[in-house]
Amino acid sequence: MDRFLSLALFSAAIEEGSLAAAGRRFDLSPAVAGKHVSMLEAQLNVRLLQRTTRRLALTEAGRAFLPRCRRILEEFDEAQREAGDVHQLVRGTLRIAAPTAFGALRMGEVIARYVLEHPSINVELKLDDRYVDLVEQEIDLAVRIGRLTDSGLVTRRLGTCRLMLCASPEFIARHGEPRSPADLRLLPRLCFTESVSAGDWTFTAPDGTVHVIEGTAAVRADNVQVLAAIAASGAGLCYGPDFVFQRALASGALVPLLTDYATPVLDIHAAFPTARRIPEKVRRFVERLAEEIG
Repeated sequence: MDRFLSLALFSAAIEEGSLAAAGRRFDLSPAVAGKHVSMLEAQLNVRLLQRTTRRLALTEAGRAFLPRCRRILEEFDEAQREAGDVHQLVRGTLRIAAPTAFGALRMGEVIARYVLEHPSINVELKLDDRYVDLVEQEIDLAVRIGRLTDSGLVTRRLGTCRLMLCASPEFIARHGEPRSPADLRLLPRLCFTESVSAGDWTFTAPDGTVHVIEGTAAVRADNVQVLAAIAASGAGLCYGPDFVFQRALASGALVPLLTDYATPVLDIHAAFPTARRIPEKVRRFVERLAEEIG
């Protein structure tokens, strides 16, 4: 006999109040429905139901088994839907939220490949360095960098980035290269105002001593790309995620500083409102993004 049908009939019998009603839900006679539950009890070697002519009642073993039974059925339904999704056309609108610089620098090519592969999908990208409420704003997935503040979200770790200190060759020629974090206090700093995980500049010496640089700044802005451009023009020191500086470092417009000191490593996550029934359009995009970041 079909074990999943037996589980479903047992669960339905409790919901409906009788084996006959449970059988009708699956177009089965009361006798066949009862046979399924009896077979299930035989396989488990316990009695699950007390049957009378008027009502059904769960035994102690039945009360313990019912929640597990329902979880098994839910997981089976989910697996069936996921298997079917593989062959379904990805369609609809995918709403994504991401930090401004990360979205601008790292997500463009991923989105381009995604929409070319799935021409029936539309993508809406919201860039904001503040955390948005995924449920309230109907966001399918968000990219989160650093500390996760909402424990109610389901997350998948995509990769990491490291914070680093940069300046232009012109700035170094004019002010000299800093040799320790203490030297930064005397130099113009360019500070990002929307940081979730590292509002201050943190450096760890080889001996484990932690140095935190804070205080006034020559420029404060809520966009780290702007600060990187200002740094490349020679106006100050910039501290931020390594992916922001990659092109400027490659071209020589910026150079890394204090490389003997360790700086914080931040996790990059994809966050979802719920783990139940993650749509295939979301699942496939996250796989693409994980490949890119990884």
